[in-house]
Amino acid sequence: MFSRRTGWKLTVNRFTEAQREFAVAGGEILDLTVSNPTRAGLLVDLTHDQREIAKALADPRIADYDPQSKGLLLARESVRAYYGERRAEVDAESLILTTSTSEGYSYVFRLLCDPGDEVLVPKPSYPLFEFLADLQDVKLVPYPLLYDHGWQMDLPSIEQAMTERTRAIVLVNPNNPTGSYVKNEERWALNAFCGKRGVALIVDEVFLDYPLDRERPESFATNNGALTFTLSGVSKISGLPQMKLAWIATSGPPDIANEALARLEVIADTYLSMSAPVQLAANAMLEQRRRIQPALLNRTQANLQELDRQLTGQKSCTRLHVEGGWYAVLRVPATQTDEDLVIRLLRDRSVLVHPGHFYDFPSDGYLVVSLIVPEDEFHEGMRRVLDYLEK
Repeated sequence: MFSRRTGWKLTVNRFTEAQREFAVAGGEILDLTVSNPTRAGLLVDLTHDQREIAKALADPRIADYDPQSKGLLLARESVRAYYGERRAEVDAESLILTTSTSEGYSYVFRLLCDPGDEVLVPKPSYPLFEFLADLQDVKLVPYPLLYDHGWQMDLPSIEQAMTERTRAIVLVNPNNPTGSYVKNEERWALNAFCGKRGVALIVDEVFLDYPLDRERPESFATNNGALTFTLSGVSKISGLPQMKLAWIATSGPPDIANEALARLEVIADTYLSMSAPVQLAANAMLEQRRRIQPALLNRTQANLQELDRQLTGQKSCTRLHVEGGWYAVLRVPATQTDEDLVIRLLRDRSVLVHPGHFYDFPSDGYLVVSLIVPEDEFHEGMRRVLDYLEK
């Protein structure tokens, strides 16, 4: 009765079962996986901004229906201005508005791929790609991120993984959860062999504005060395995942970029998914970044400093280098599976962390924690984790 593309294994895994059992028992959990900025205790002091957004959502123009396939020009101009502040000159006509980056991926997969075509994705990385690819009949081919005093792409492996059915390479800049940005030399190499082979770049930049140990990184939104689709949105930029405003910025050699835009516009026109109130409030939503981003950066940096302080003098756990984003990756002794370890931490220490296999780490011995957890909870949660590992 159902399609093969939705033939996922829907049984509950042991980790989720353990969480449910703990909740039923009424246990209080220190949740070190919180990545939703609306649930991280940061928005209490931003009520004025919330009123401004509410006011913008009540714009009288919501009574008019103006179905622009790329999205309302005034909203695209707000996105263009955001990039302009980053010294990236993006044409509003190169932007397609979507309700989420997930929808943006779907549009681009549909644009580039016939059933069975291949898209290269980083490993480790965000687990959502598998579902998005299945729904578009796309085959994912992983390429490794290597760790040696920092994360790097394995460029020879990427080139070797390409076949005649490769249509695109996905970059997450910075990667989730490794927090590694694409280096300039990696960008040049990718442009070179993508341009030569007619392969596109799909660049997810939702965490771009959250550098932890470097200057503000350059966006791919003006990358012209290869056909490039840059995805982002207010979910992370402004800490507003509930507002459902994202976009695709198309760049590259003019002829192919223009053809891509024309086809994307037809796809977007077919769905017209963006609501008028959200588009009319786009500028107010993007303006909120001026207060939420410093708050999030202060939180992530404070928690990272506390993590390093707690790691000093003990040998059971190390932190891998992170350049940006909201997560930290911990290397722990692989004496058991990561799933067994996180279940024991939940049951014995009432702390919730993510196992590395959620993000396709190549082996056991990795835990992932969020850096936007309220500071007192993060401090106590990490104390419990490290105490358990030491004992």
